[in-house]
Amino acid sequence: MEGKIVIKSPNSISHQTIRLSVNGSVNLQVRGGSAGVIESFYGVIKPILIVKKTIQVRSSGRIPPGTTEIPFSVNLREPEESIAEKFYETFHGTNINIQYLLTADIPRGYLHKPLSATMEFIIESGRVDLPERPLPPEMVIFYITQDTQRHPLLPEIKTGGFRVTGKIATQCSLQDPLSGELTVEASSVPITSIDLHLLRVESIIVGERIVTETSLIQSTQIADGDVCRKMTLPIYVLLPRLLMCPSIFAGPFSVEFKVCITISFKSKLAKEQPKSDPTAPRLWMALERLPLELVRTKRDQFSC
Repeated sequence: MEGKIVIKSPNSISHQTIRLSVNGSVNLQVRGGSAGVIESFYGVIKPILIVKKTIQVRSSGRIPPGTTEIPFSVNLREPEESIAEKFYETFHGTNINIQYLLTADIPRGYLHKPLSATMEFIIESGRVDLPERPLPPEMVIFYITQDTQRHPLLPEIKTGGFRVTGKIATQCSLQDPLSGELTVEASSVPITSIDLHLLRVESIIVGERIVTETSLIQSTQIADGDVCRKMTLPIYVLLPRLLMCPSIFAGPFSVEFKVCITISFKSKLAKEQPKSDPTAPRLWMALERLPLELVRTKRDQFSC
């Protein structure tokens, strides 16, 4: 990793040293809402250290007034180290955060306040054994009817019936959009909206139990209003980079993803109920959840 330390000061600054620290870790926490009484006592679990390095950029001296740029170069891992799997990609989730921080410190002695600045940098996988971009992505055919729902529906929706079919990618590259198509073949009750929700599933081993929490990443409306029957609707969703990463199955934790397709039907009850979790089962909604495997390919890589 290469960069520059930029110092702007109207006056000259004397310093004892200029050092640079790199810290990368997996931060795990278990919130009370997603765990039992025993797990709640654990709270924040001890972070998993990925990398921790400190280098000296300059020895003691004086920085002139104005703008000073000091270049630096840091090897995150030594060439002989074969620990590529250890460098998980940057990810910001609900209970799992994989973060890499760069800190520049300038100690100035006992009589002067030290200078310090910290910033986050993004890590993407650099393994040589990454697969080529999968073309085409793995597509899965799905269908949604009143008989595939595991929650109760309004009587008019249940008896009148509906059928929605389509196909969607369940494995795709992080740099590619999530693609597919959807068709409303029949529906006795008018449709108000069709939405696609990206979900993350974070699992943490706490003691002898696995605590799992599913949370919403983003929602995309596929159709608004009562769509024409038997018309194919395209699915094209861009993936948010910092909120998603390649699917991880590590020892103490895992990060998985899912796609939830929801179909909202016209109902007076829907207007009276407050809006909360858009993926929660409702009497006026039909939904389908599918697993989504995210992979990093060679063509996705770029330098930090």
